[in-house]
Amino acid sequence: MTHRENLDESSHDSHERTISESVLLAKVLTVSDGVMSGVREDKSGEALVSSLTAHGFNVVEHCFVADGVDNVAERLAEMSRDFAGVIVTTGGTGFTERDLTPEGTLRVLEKQAPGIAEAMRLVNPLGRLSRGVAGIVGRSIILNTPGSTAGCVECFDAVADVIPHALGLLHGERLH
Repeated sequence: MTHRENLDESSHDSHERTISESVLLAKVLTVSDGVMSGVREDKSGEALVSSLTAHGFNVVEHCFVADGVDNVAERLAEMSRDFAGVIVTTGGTGFTERDLTPEGTLRVLEKQAPGIAEAMRLVNPLGRLSRGVAGIVGRSIILNTPGSTAGCVECFDAVADVIPHALGLLHGERLH
C-alpha cells in the first residue's frame, strides 16, 4: 500500500466513524384530522418512532397536526427551524380531498430529493398510490410517508440506510 492509499484509507475510516458515531436526530409529524380530534389513535406515528429508534435515530419530537396545506407547512417550518436531522411525516399522501401533506411540504422545501421519494414508493405495489415527496430545508431532510402503519414503516425502512449519509453530506461532511 502506498503512502497516498494509506492516507485515503485513514481519511475514509475517520469519516465513517464520524457518521456512525454522531447522534442521528429525528422528528415525527402525524398528519391526521382523526388523531387531532381524538377519534383515532396515532398508530402510524408510534410505529415510525419505533422504526427510527431501531435504526439508531434519537427521536426528539413527535407531534400531530390536522390535515391541510397551511397546517402542514406551518408545522414543518417550525419543526425544521434550527434542526439538523430527519423529519418524517405520516399521513395525508393519498388521493382524498384532505390528503394535502405533499402540497404543504413543497411550500417548505428548498430542494426536492426525488430519488428518496421514488425509493420509498418502490417498496410495495401500493406505494404507487403515494404522492409523498422528500427534500431538504435548512439542515433537515423531510420525508412524507403514508398514514398506514405498515406503509409508513416500509417506506422509511426503504431509505433508512441512506439517510445518515445524506445528513452527513447536508451537514458539510466531505465523504468522497
